[in-house]
Amino acid sequence: MTPRAASAAVVLLVAAACLAGPHQASALPDGGAAPAAASAADGPALSVDTTTGRKAIDPHIYGINFADEALAKELRLPVRRWGGNATTRYNYKLDAYNAGADWYYENLYYENGTANLPDGSEADKFVEQNRRTGTDTVLTVPMSGWTTAARNAACGFSIAKYGPQKANDAQWRPDCGNGVKADGTNVTGNDPAETSIPAGPEFTKGWVRYLNQTYGTADDGGVRFYNLDNEPDLWSSTHRDVHPQGTGYDEMRDSTYATAAAVKDADPGAKTLGPVGWGFNSLIYSGLDQKTCNEKGGDCWSNPPDRAAHGGQLFAPWYLQQMKAYEQSHGRRVLDYFDEHIYPQQSGVFGDGVDAATQELRLRSTRQLWDPSYVDESWINQPVQFIPRMRSLVDENYPGTKLAITEYNWGALDHINGALAQADVLGIFGREGLDLATLWDPPTSNEPGAFAFRMFRNYDGNGGSFGDTSVRAASADQDKLAVYAAERSSDKALTVLVVNKTTGDLTAPVSVTGSTAPGGSAQVYRYGQDDVTAIKHLADQPLTDGVFTATFPAYSLTEYVLPAGSSEAKPPTAPGTPAATAVVSDRATLTWGASTAGSSPVASYQVYSGDTTGAPVATVDAPATSATVTGLSPATAYTFRVVAKDTAGRSSPPSAPVRVTTAEAPASTCTVGYAVGNDWGSGFTATVTLTNKGPTVNGWQLGFSFPGNQKVTNGWNGTWRQNATAVTVKDAGWNATLATGGSTTIGFNGAYTGSNPAPRDFTLNGKPCTAPGTAAAAHIAAPAGHAPGADAVPGRRRTR
Repeated sequence: MTPRAASAAVVLLVAAACLAGPHQASALPDGGAAPAAASAADGPALSVDTTTGRKAIDPHIYGINFADEALAKELRLPVRRWGGNATTRYNYKLDAYNAGADWYYENLYYENGTANLPDGSEADKFVEQNRRTGTDTVLTVPMSGWTTAARNAACGFSIAKYGPQKANDAQWRPDCGNGVKADGTNVTGNDPAETSIPAGPEFTKGWVRYLNQTYGTADDGGVRFYNLDNEPDLWSSTHRDVHPQGTGYDEMRDSTYATAAAVKDADPGAKTLGPVGWGFNSLIYSGLDQKTCNEKGGDCWSNPPDRAAHGGQLFAPWYLQQMKAYEQSHGRRVLDYFDEHIYPQQSGVFGDGVDAATQELRLRSTRQLWDPSYVDESWINQPVQFIPRMRSLVDENYPGTKLAITEYNWGALDHINGALAQADVLGIFGREGLDLATLWDPPTSNEPGAFAFRMFRNYDGNGGSFGDTSVRAASADQDKLAVYAAERSSDKALTVLVVNKTTGDLTAPVSVTGSTAPGGSAQVYRYGQDDVTAIKHLADQPLTDGVFTATFPAYSLTEYVLPAGSSEAKPPTAPGTPAATAVVSDRATLTWGASTAGSSPVASYQVYSGDTTGAPVATVDAPATSATVTGLSPATAYTFRVVAKDTAGRSSPPSAPVRVTTAEAPASTCTVGYAVGNDWGSGFTATVTLTNKGPTVNGWQLGFSFPGNQKVTNGWNGTWRQNATAVTVKDAGWNATLATGGSTTIGFNGAYTGSNPAPRDFTLNGKPCTAPGTAAAAHIAAPAGHAPGADAVPGRRRTR
């Protein structure tokens, strides 16, 4: 894509119906809270618990590509990106670029004068604006092997030279075509030298050195981040006049090694981001496979040739493994952030569509960022879980790499619907632990989308901001009121975002747990469809024992600030240190001392493996103080903690840990890895990875039993049946053959009441299997590859 023309307090942020102004919040004349609307429907219960789910929120998630200076200053914008298709061939020495497919493959240049270049270039002006607003810079450096040759009117596909073409730049340069012949085939055999010159790692190193000399190194206030080009898996389309072939596995590895090393040679403190793919398919396919399969179609998408030549591995895990191998070989890291773009592929969402159906779909589709139960309503047609999937890929293939999304846009930022989606996305970014994000195609400062950022970065016009340590927040119905929470380190404030995604007013109870301070009240700020020009400061909301009931107007954001002394309900005390008994190869029994109730009676105990941020591995109802954890790996050390929950949903601090090592396993011909990816209290999503340790199997049936009342509601990659607690899964045909050491992954959604213990008694064709991996649920099953739909994003062109 081308850039645009050149004392504790608690904050609850709720997306429901009013806005915060760009400079200050306006107070309601009567100073009182708006009364609950008589017609308001009952909304889902909301809860915030500061004692669990704590993780840091990196402020770099609130970044924007090409934000204007006034908005960047007002938002104290943490990071701003110089990116898009035009940056792939930007020549810092000439202050010129080639627009690629965005605008007829034309050479274009900025009108900044040439006498002192590279001083005073558009890139310099970009960095200088960021320095004025205290904003970190993400600068895209070239990796395609080419940069713009001259400040001239050249273009990649001259009609005079290459013949008639389907479209041309009739207004500005009529000789410049789109590189597509009248019969719909592409022009081939053009000369890249007509627009561009070779540019390798030394070109990039020279630019970074120039920036160091001009603005200081990354550790001295200079450019902090470098994108390793932009969407290289699309170069065979976006820049096919110089790079007509698809970018394969090996080219991506070698170019990344060379370019990232050049950046690090010039500035060891700089951070690099790659591979900067265009979207979901970038996790699965190389650019070469995407080009090849787009041309061949059919079963190419299930067995692409470039992947086959690289051990059958999907692109993203292979790429991360190569980056890890470089560090192991050279003793330094050349990839700091795993960066992929995401644009919603659902019809009409990325764009300006605001008909009723598109508005509902836009607000629903944000679930693709995290929710394992949400099947993407597009050609993708499977759970995306974009941020957890990225984290799983990093954890399994190159631990320590951070996560970035340097382009995304949920559309309609000039409409309240788009503002609600944007606020929801920012809340998700913080809760899911993303490290850096920059919105593409930002709103103007007066558009509703800008107010979504203000609610996080400047809700009161005086720098009031959302917190920087995420804590647990839950809604009984996330599709109606989505809730996010975080503490603010500067004053120990707790901040909570609740997004009302409905077109009706909702009245809902809100409970806040985590403090024993006396009673108080909350400040209230609101933005929404009733007035899209200002955030309004409403009357304070009284609190009683950390609980209140509020009405959230249709399509609005509401923010509460609970000053020091606010009353919050007490959670239970921590359970006693667990003791382990009956430890065998795949299970162990834990027993602990009972918790003392706080404001409400103890309802249940949850057992966690490792920390308490994931799903529990066992749950028992109080007053029981013992649980058997099943599905453990043989001869493996585990650390368990127990958390008590009361009848209001509040969690205790975790117990002291107990370390357990399981016994050796008896010989087995198969292993099963069972992982719960998400558990929302009445349902869950799980995957099962079956590995054959015996002779090749041609046709298989997996069996297991539920120890509780779980029911399989739907499954995939096999034929699922359940009789009482017994479950069987027959192969789907395409995965029927399992060679020795071969594996396949299946999955299902389930429902339950009470507790959700792991299945047991796994068998393969009637023979017992061991079940390692049940207690931990970090792995996300590999996605299925598909041809992108006819209207797949990116189809993003910006006119001159």
